[in-house]
Amino acid sequence: MDYKKVLTVQDISCYGQCSLTVALPILSAAGLETCILPSAVLSTHTAGFSGYTFRDLTDDIPAITKHWQKENIRFDAIYTGYLGSTQQIAYVMDMMKNLRKKEFVSFVDPAMADNGRLYPAFDAAFVEEMKKLAFSADIILPNITEACFLTGSKYEEKYDAAYIDELLGRLRAEGAGTIILTGVSFSDTTTGVMVLDGDNKSYYEHRKIPKGSHGTGDVYASAFVGAYLRGSSAYESAGIAAEYTVRCIENTIDDPEHWYGVKFEPVLPYLIERLK
Repeated sequence: MDYKKVLTVQDISCYGQCSLTVALPILSAAGLETCILPSAVLSTHTAGFSGYTFRDLTDDIPAITKHWQKENIRFDAIYTGYLGSTQQIAYVMDMMKNLRKKEFVSFVDPAMADNGRLYPAFDAAFVEEMKKLAFSADIILPNITEACFLTGSKYEEKYDAAYIDELLGRLRAEGAGTIILTGVSFSDTTTGVMVLDGDNKSYYEHRKIPKGSHGTGDVYASAFVGAYLRGSSAYESAGIAAEYTVRCIENTIDDPEHWYGVKFEPVLPYLIERLK
């Protein structure tokens, strides 16, 4: 296996098991040289904590990029998670043009919405800029809400296969490459991931855990990127990432004091074994 170099751009929540504190160890466990570009530094994540500190690093990004260009640093892949502003999206698009190797893959997790609503920090202008990034990427990993915002579709809590097919079609019509649509559930006991890779559509179904956990989207996306860059297909990567994420939740669900994230670290041996 080639020793690939991946850059991930997202924030650092120093406490709380999400964003870069999830992406860095998972991608490293996948055997990838993992480089990071923090978009912001927070003392904790924003779900359930109050009074957290926040340092916006947007103004540092151009100088970092310029230095990397000067040193001829290039990446096999760039993977983005939560980006805090339209300016950061523009900087990332510039990096994807100027810091890529000849063989290159871009992954965009358009982390901006869930449960039918945008996150509080975002507005319609942010969505428009995210469309440019998402539809220029090789692989996107939206949930259903994000897919609706990206395509101007009506969000439905209850849906059927035809609704999902229409959503995939709209994403493809807008220019999406490979689509990994997460959180697709057709029953009360299962959920899954719909994969559209070229003309091939496939669905990976797995058990549903009723209790949600913060940071699992970052766990999933990072595991997917790791599996894909290790040589698994999009469908195989979707399945590996899903099973790993489920096991991380199961490893945490009985611990009421660990409400702020999932205990993903003890489950890394499972991921490593799956990636062999």
